[in-house]
Formats: sequence, structure tokens, C-alpha cells
Amino acid sequence: MTQHIAQIALVVADYDESILFYTQKLGFTLLEDTVLSETKRWVVVSPPGSNGCNVLLAKAANDEQKSRVGNQTGGRVFLFLHTDDFWRDYNQMQEKGVEFVRQPVTEEWGTVAVFKDLYGNLWDFIERKKA
Repeated sequence: MTQHIAQIALVVADYDESILFYTQKLGFTLLEDTVLSETKRWVVVSPPGSNGCNVLLAKAANDEQKSRVGNQTGGRVFLFLHTDDFWRDYNQMQEKGVEFVRQPVTEEWGTVAVFKDLYGNLWDFIERKKA
């Protein structure tokens, strides 16, 4: 049996501002933006070079969902973005205005920093040490 997580839904306030953040600030690729109705779109983004899990940008549709925008995990780190070159990407992200709330730390397993997305969700940004 083979299974994998294809994508994860991230509740957002607005499709277009989310697309801009993920594509312009983080360098993600917009894989799909399909209009499903007057209020709903199927918007999928993916980190550069990824062949793994994608992010579905899901616009909050009611008050309960709106209350979760930016805090889907109660303030914990929510998503984990790995890179093959921490300092290259960290510097580019800083130049583009991505807010890091925990500065880079080198651990025995690799380098990590924490950034906020445009709504405040926390992401670990990681380069694992090569074996």
C-alpha cells in the first residue's frame, strides 16, 4: 500500500492576497486557480521544486472559519517548510518582507527559524544537516 498527503487546507481571508504572499514573498508556484462559484475557488500553491504536499488556500466561508484565519493551531508552529539552502532562502524572504518571529538557530540536526505568514500562522523554516 502506498499513501501520501497530497495537500493541506490553509484557511485564508482572501484568495488574491494569499496568492500574492505565497508566490511573491515565498516563491511558491501557483498550481491551480479554478473558479467553483461566485464565492469559492480551488487555489493550490506549492513550494519551488516540491513534489510533495501542496497547500490549498481555502477562503473562510463563515464566522467560525474566519475566527481561525491566522491561528489554526492555537499559536503553535503549524507548517514546516524545508529548503536545500537555508541562508539563500532566508535572506531572500527577509528582503521580500517575510516576518521572522524566531531568528535562525543551528541545532545538531540542522538550521531553523520561525516566520509568520500574512495572517499570522507560524511556519518552521528548516534546512536539515546533510548526512
